Parts: sequence; structure tokens; C-alpha cells
Amino acid sequence: MVVIYQVTFFSGDATHSSTFNDVFLTLVGTESSSERTKLSQPFFFVLQMLTFEVKYPEPIGQILVIKLEKLHHLLLNQPWFLAKIELKSLAGKIYQFPVYQWITDCEEHCFREGKAALNFDDSNSLLKNYRKHELEERWDQYKKMLPYCMKAESFKSLPLDVRFSTTKEVEMGYTAAKALIELRIEELADFFPDYVHAHWKEDAFFGYQFLNGIHPMMIQRCETLPPNFPVSDQMVFSNSPLHLGDEMKNGNIFLCDYKILDGVKANIINKKQQYVVAPLVLLHKTPENQMMPIAIQLQQTPGKKNPIFFPTDSKWDWLLAKTFVRNADFNVHELSAHLLRTHLLAEDFAVAVLRNLPMVHPLYKVHHDLMFMLYLRQYFTLLNGFASSGGDGMFSILSRSISSVTYRSLCLPDDIADRGLEDVPNFYYRDDGLKLWNIIHRFVQGILVFYYKDDKMVQKDSELQAWIKDIFQKGFLGNKDTGVPEKLDTVDELVKFVTMVIFTCSAQHSAVNSGQYDFDGWMPNTPVSIDLPPPTTKGTADEAMLLRAFPHINTTVNGMATVWLLSKQSTDSVFLGNYPEELFTEDIPLQKKRAFKEDLMKLSEEINQRNEHLDLPYIYLDPKLVENSVSL
Repeated sequence: MVVIYQVTFFSGDATHSSTFNDVFLTLVGTESSSERTKLSQPFFFVLQMLTFEVKYPEPIGQILVIKLEKLHHLLLNQPWFLAKIELKSLAGKIYQFPVYQWITDCEEHCFREGKAALNFDDSNSLLKNYRKHELEERWDQYKKMLPYCMKAESFKSLPLDVRFSTTKEVEMGYTAAKALIELRIEELADFFPDYVHAHWKEDAFFGYQFLNGIHPMMIQRCETLPPNFPVSDQMVFSNSPLHLGDEMKNGNIFLCDYKILDGVKANIINKKQQYVVAPLVLLHKTPENQMMPIAIQLQQTPGKKNPIFFPTDSKWDWLLAKTFVRNADFNVHELSAHLLRTHLLAEDFAVAVLRNLPMVHPLYKVHHDLMFMLYLRQYFTLLNGFASSGGDGMFSILSRSISSVTYRSLCLPDDIADRGLEDVPNFYYRDDGLKLWNIIHRFVQGILVFYYKDDKMVQKDSELQAWIKDIFQKGFLGNKDTGVPEKLDTVDELVKFVTMVIFTCSAQHSAVNSGQYDFDGWMPNTPVSIDLPPPTTKGTADEAMLLRAFPHINTTVNGMATVWLLSKQSTDSVFLGNYPEELFTEDIPLQKKRAFKEDLMKLSEEINQRNEHLDLPYIYLDPKLVENSVSL
């Protein structure tokens, strides 16, 4: 009995998605496997869709796997981006095989049928993870004590599946060159964010940035002063009926402690020593609901040569102290909140997916659009040239920051609760972030409970358990103190962890990345480096001293160009809730995807309505502006 199938190949719209190599096809079914069949035309794919008819002498049962080989033709071997394969029998049964990956070699590639399947049996060769071996040796560690990253000698040696698109790569280069040229030629004032330019000296704006700037991760409620920060009532409330102890009990005192910078070796730029301080900042929530700084100590160890600065000091003393704090915040933001907590972790999540989950696994489908990476060494190169913490200081900060990266700190509801920030007014990062977290959680739960009917299915899924173990061992270095699970036992645990992964790679990255030029583009608000040591006495600061503390013009220009580049979105950006590659085929997951997008649109409308009434709109967690992945 001759069995006939129509096999349709869909080429992606990615650049260089065609191939002129010979292509061979084998079908693997529940009863037998077909013969290896050469498809008739050595042309693949000038067209985006092409159908073949293949005949086999005997039935092979229900189709489970397609094997595909691309062999040299006329000594050419070009990468081929294959979107999906559709198989249709004469009886009308249709099998979908999502691929959405580059085929760059001439080896056999196996693709499972697209209906999501869980693997409870490692010995089943038909359902094995065919992509794991491709990335078996891909783990690397750039520096000891850092999370592992993907092994690559250069950006171009990364697998095509996890590189930026050609469009993004070209636009990044163009934007960087354009920034450097224009910032050197044009009047700098033409590029300054207007609101920051007008308000950077104000205490209210200084405090506002701890909540709704690009680094809302430092502030926490203060119930007891640290022993190394000897602030008294008389110092901060001498002309007020308020008392520091009472205000702490009432939940109105907040602290930002940059102890992670203590003793960090500062960079040398333009053959000149730079400086990094490790300040403590005390803030007071006023009856007008403003977050106002009331005390700043620039170094961790108190003493006569480490004075505590107050708003009642001379305007230049106070402004200089705030300037040192803003530089400290820049260093911790870029290396801990931005690089470590989004870029490095996102890379670990992505590599773990590629190593352990086949494309038909529901977790792969949920995670797929997170898999784009900025080549790690590029980031270090960018910062080394202009940041006061460049050189060895960068790695000191990163290694110290790792101990602060706990599972709870990555889960926004837990992090907000642990920092005591649940009822702080005008905290838009928290408000928008929690709504986004809940929307993502609802989406993830709707998808995963469709596949995992009970906790035992989670426990028995060998591919899922290999994935979480890889993340624990390589991303969190096997440190149990982080609270990150090394195995998952329940559906609820799985849903929460996947929600954290998606939130980290999309919303959290947007919150700490997209506003960089808005807040850091005006250099006096956030100097990327400091040319003077911190003051050891009060009453000596003046305007000339402040200007000498600011970085050299070429350092400033490079810093501005970098934050401009990092804040730009490319024309091919994919935003949260949009899935250009259709990996799900079942009705319920497709319904959940549509509901996810609708929820995101409603939240976007709410945020825009609120922002209409704000002097400085908070836009960084608007779903219309949040990219699906850590793409820059």
C-alpha cells in the first residue's frame, strides 16, 4: 500500500533564509521509518513556501519525528533559516513541525511534531532532546565567580539562533557612530533631556529617581539606622517638631546603602586617577509625599574626615555630595541592576533552554522569544573606557553583587515586600511592575496548567528538571543561599519561576535600561566618572570644585553616546505579547496568548491615562515599549 504525503516547507523572512543545497527527508513514525528521500530540486528556497509530494511503499504510522539533512551542492554550504514544515496525508491529517532555526551544517537534524509533549523517559530515542548535544560545550565563564555565559570567541561565533538580527546589528553600529559624531559636532544642549536639565539640582528630583528613575532597586524602608551612619534628631530635624525615631516607626524613613562599592579600585581615565565612593543616603517621605534626602555620608566608615552632609549645609557642599551619590548609583546600576540581573541572567536562562528543551516542549515555546544576547565582552569594553569603576573595579562590584541576587529579589512582589515599599506613594515602577507581573503570571499559569495536570508531571519531566538544574548550577553557581530552586516539585513552583524568567528578560530589563539616556544624558545629573576625591571637610566646596569633579569632556561624550545607544530601540524590535513565530498549535494555548496580549493592551491604556497627569511620565513599563527579550 503506497502512502503519499504532501510536505510543505516554509522559509522564514530572515535575511539569507534561502539555500541552494540538496535537502534529504526522513519520516519517523510509530510503526517504522521511511527511506531517506532526496527532495527533487536543488534550489531551496527562493520562494517562502514550497510543497513536495513524497511516496512510501508502506505505512509508517503516526508521524513523530522528521529528520532533515542539508548537503553541499556545487561546493556551497550556506546557512538556511527554516520556519516550519507541514505534513499532510491523503486522508487529510496534518502534522505541524515548527523549526524557526538556522541550519548551518550538513548533519542530520531531527524535529518533533509540534503538539507540545513532555518527556518522562530519557531512554526514548524518538523523543530525545536533539539540540542538547549541539550546545553541550557552550558554557563558559568569563571570570571566576561570575555566572556562566555562552562560549564564543566573538559575536559572530555565536549560534545564529541567538544572535541579533542583521537589522539590529547594523542599526546598533549606525546609532553608535551617529551618537559620537553628533555629540562632538553639535551643541550638547540640543541633546539634553529637558526635564532632567531643569530639575537635576532639586532635592525632590534627587529622591524621585530612587523610585522611578532607572535604578529603583536600592531604596528600602529604614527601621533602624546602621551603626556606621550616626545620624541624630538634631542633625536632620533641628527646626522641626518631627523626631527621627518616630518617623522611622511611622515608616517614613528610607535608606540607600552603597556598601557594595566600599574599597573598589577606581579606574584611570586619560592617565588620571578617578574616584568611587560608597555612600549612605537617608531619605524622608514628607507629608506632601515627596522622597527628600536628609543626610548623606560618602564613605562607609564614620569619622572626622568623613562628614555627614545635610540640606542645611552650603548649597555647593550639598550639591557636591549628591553628585558623588549619583556617580555611585551609576556604577551599581550599570553593573548590578542592569548587566548582572538582566543581561547575564537572561543569557543563562536562554542557554539552559537551548541545551535542555526541545522545540516542542511547552517551556521552550513560552521562552523562545527571550533568546537574544548582547555579546558579554562588548559591555565590559563599553564601560571600561569611561566609567569610574572600569578595569578591575567592574569585576569587584560584579562579584560582590552576586551575593545580593536571591530568588526573592528577582520576584518583584517578594522584593517589594522585603524592602518595605508596599505603600510608598507615587512609586510607578512598583505599580506598573506588579500589574505586569500579575499579567505574565496569569499567562504562564494558563499555558502550563494545560500541559501539567498535576505536580507529579512536573517532577517526572526529565527535560524540565535538567533545565532548572542547569540554571541553578551555571547561573547561580550552585549557591543554595540564593533560594533559587535546583529542582521543581509543583506546578505552582514552576509557574512562579517561569514568570520570574519572563519578567526579568522583558519588564525588568526595560525598567533599568530604556530610560538611561533620559536620566543619564544630562551629565551633571549622573556623571559617569568623578575626577576629584570626596571632600573630607565641609565649607570648601564651590562651583569651581564641582566643575573639576565632573569627568573630562571626552569621557562625558563617550558616556552619553553609550547610554544613547543602550536606550535606542531598533526598527525590528518585538514587544511583549507578540510572538512572530507560531510555536503553539493547540487551541487553549492560542487563546491564552490572545488574552495575554489583550491584558497588556489594557494595562498600556491605564499607564497612558495616568501619565497624562504627570509632569514626568513614567513610561518604562508600558507594555507597548517593553521588548520581549534582553536585546540590548
